[in-house]
Amino acid sequence: MSTTTRTVLLAVAVLGALAAPSAASADAVTDWNTTLIDAQTIAAVPGPPGTRQAAIVEASVFDAVNGIRPRFTFVHVRPAGPRFASRDAAAVAAAHEALRLLLPAQAPLFDARYAASLATLHGSARSIDAGLQWGTHVADEIAAWRANDGSAAVLPPYVIGTDPGDWQPTPPAFVLTPAFRTAGVTQPFGLLSPSQFRPPGPPALTSPRYAAAFNEVKEFGSLNSTVRSPAQTQTALFWASDSPTALWNRVAQQLLRRHHASLLGEARVLALLNMAQCDGAIGVWEAKNFYDTWRPITAIRAAAGDGNPATSPDPAWQPLIVTPPFQEYPSGHAGVSSAGAGILAGFFGARTSFFLTSPAFPGEERHFTRFAAALNDVADARTFAGIHFRTASVDAIALGQHVAHFLRRTMLRPRDGHRHRRH
Repeated sequence: MSTTTRTVLLAVAVLGALAAPSAASADAVTDWNTTLIDAQTIAAVPGPPGTRQAAIVEASVFDAVNGIRPRFTFVHVRPAGPRFASRDAAAVAAAHEALRLLLPAQAPLFDARYAASLATLHGSARSIDAGLQWGTHVADEIAAWRANDGSAAVLPPYVIGTDPGDWQPTPPAFVLTPAFRTAGVTQPFGLLSPSQFRPPGPPALTSPRYAAAFNEVKEFGSLNSTVRSPAQTQTALFWASDSPTALWNRVAQQLLRRHHASLLGEARVLALLNMAQCDGAIGVWEAKNFYDTWRPITAIRAAAGDGNPATSPDPAWQPLIVTPPFQEYPSGHAGVSSAGAGILAGFFGARTSFFLTSPAFPGEERHFTRFAAALNDVADARTFAGIHFRTASVDAIALGQHVAHFLRRTMLRPRDGHRHRRH
């Protein structure tokens, strides 16, 4: 089955699920988190914009739920919901409103899911109505706050570099300007600046470290590699089949169910997860813009000019998967995955067992007994795919870990009087 066919079939399946939601949903928070993931799949939302959308939705849900009887510090909207209001109703309304604003083309689907969610709510009409009004208000406030966050900024024209190591347009599209440049100037949710955890930069082209990374991706990441095993090929294809947002939100739901988290606990985990992934993407793209480095396909074809005697050119070299149209260092997937995994490890423990799934590979589960093993798998995948030097993934994972640690220490902290309560 081709990638295009698989994508079409996946979208059709998801469309049916959204258009006819089941009457019995898990709960308001996780049900609408699933709706978020499905909607992004249908719309084919790319990585960095997808992390921003998910962070807006889940921040709205958290501030709506927490704002009725607050237990934690807020993201943006001060707690002011009526104490008698339904938290479930607030979560439903916040997610529905945020998604309608972010993905207006899917409004009829969100409205259908909204009607189904309302049928599951319990409580008085007064309580539900108050929750719905408060949740809608919170989502509107957060959307207004993020409207001028720099994600739509107009940047100076991009100038393609001419030195060895500079990013160059890559086949087949040969896009002349790297994609998602504005992600690197977007206002973070929790970081002090996009460059707060900028990584040290790729190894010098003349260094042994660069030669080792070059030769590894040249050998294992080639389209027609004779050393890459079928299992390694599957690893590369699996991690390329879905966004970090979707992959790690599914893991979060899995762990929240296992630990029987409360509604507020779910909202807090999902908000921190998605804000960390967004800030991770912002940090990664800030570094991509700053270092502006070439991809393996460019490096391998032009190795005669890199000044390193331990590398050799192959003008016909091609990667296993098509090279994304933006700079190589650091790895976006690795950095965003690391930020998300760091949040989940903080809540559930670094040695937690879990599995990853992708709708593009029905029936396949990738099992891990610790989060670090999954991140190593990401680094392998990007190398086996032929689109990253391993050094770009290693440094991106470190960046993501810094982001997660900083957000865990500074955001959605217990309020005075609630430090020892469990949610």
